[in-house]
Amino acid sequence: MTVNRYGVEGRSVLVTGGGSGIGAAIARAFLDNGARVAVSGRREAPLRRLVHGAPEGTALAAVGDVGLAADARRVVDETVSAFGGLDVVVSNAAGYASGDLADLSVHDWEQLRRTNVDGFLHLAQAALPHLVASRGNLVAVASVSGLHGDWGQAAYNATKHAVVGFVRSLALDYGDRGVRVNAIAPSFTLTEMTEAMDEDEAAIAPFVDRIALGRPGRPADMAPAVLFLASDDAAYITGSVLTVDGGTSASTGQPR
Repeated sequence: MTVNRYGVEGRSVLVTGGGSGIGAAIARAFLDNGARVAVSGRREAPLRRLVHGAPEGTALAAVGDVGLAADARRVVDETVSAFGGLDVVVSNAAGYASGDLADLSVHDWEQLRRTNVDGFLHLAQAALPHLVASRGNLVAVASVSGLHGDWGQAAYNATKHAVVGFVRSLALDYGDRGVRVNAIAPSFTLTEMTEAMDEDEAAIAPFVDRIALGRPGRPADMAPAVLFLASDDAAYITGSVLTVDGGTSASTGQPR
């Protein structure tokens, strides 16, 4: 059923990392609000499941790894070809790594950087000319880890800081060309990677203790913020990083 609360009906949208978790919730929310949505990711099966049953001509599964420049261009081209243009791009594909930086292998760093940083870069390079033509917008799914530091996450935090830096600088570079560039910054969110922790009170307690609202985030909590930033209601918002973190970043870090 089409809700159309955000005024995105008929717009052409590309969501990367759209097969599960936050990306899937964002893609579904755009579809529910009448947008035409291409979902991209490296695994075909979850993409096919997500678009199954959508009205003809409104959904596309675009398999590809946006960490590779050629794949990013192809995914954008497929979206434009299917929908006749591109109005909104949601850069959500991401990987994670933790541990002591001294123990991080070159391979693991290159994989993390390729997904989180190169993926944003290649997607933006391929999409921005189309967004200039449509006076559209780009929304990145960053993280509170791109705004502050975490223990044992130096490499991951560095990649998310890079995304925030891209967002702010591209907002300056493309504002006079009619393109808005923003991000949301979730904190601990139960996704495919972390859902097992939901059943383990001891594992999840330290995270929940830092969240003012007293519970982890869920993918459905993130989607409305992305739709808002992509909508005309946010027409005078660019270069912003909207924290969607249950109040995590409101804390100074001191204990209760």
